[in-house]
Amino acid sequence: MQETGPLPLRKDGFTALLDAIVSQQISVAAASAIWGRMKAAKLTGPRKIMWASDEDLRACGLSSQKIRYARALAEARIDYNALRDTPSDEVIATLVKVPGIGPWTAEIYAMFSLGHADVFPPGDLALQEAARVLFDLDKRPGEREFRQMAAAWAPWRAVAARCLWSYYRVVKQREGIR
Repeated sequence: MQETGPLPLRKDGFTALLDAIVSQQISVAAASAIWGRMKAAKLTGPRKIMWASDEDLRACGLSSQKIRYARALAEARIDYNALRDTPSDEVIATLVKVPGIGPWTAEIYAMFSLGHADVFPPGDLALQEAARVLFDLDKRPGEREFRQMAAAWAPWRAVAARCLWSYYRVVKQREGIR
């Protein structure tokens, strides 16, 4: 069992990952609107995604690429219950095999849905920018450099990430992760 520490959890499973795919590379407001339409259309489960037409999914606001990703996730047949007791690196390795799920999405899922306390998404631009400002760096740390920097925060890197996101929101007065 992974150490979850004080981290509050979101739901896990297919719906949580589908929500993450929907939310990728769009604003929080746009993601919320699309997700609301998907929920209203009852298109948040794997069978519903497989049975829905592309037109149904597009009507909710999904792009062709995200429709492909949603279908790939539905076809992946991931054992979400088993992931709960799986080490973070294995969770991430399992999830990134699915088209549309990259390291950032897998790390966010491990942090927020599974409550893994020692996961850190070094590719997150908001975290990079928060670190740049907080540590008075000349430029944002790259992914490799940031991963090395975050190693010092183990075994609570997810807590450090949450602190950096909070700091970013205060400094930049912006919305965070949905």
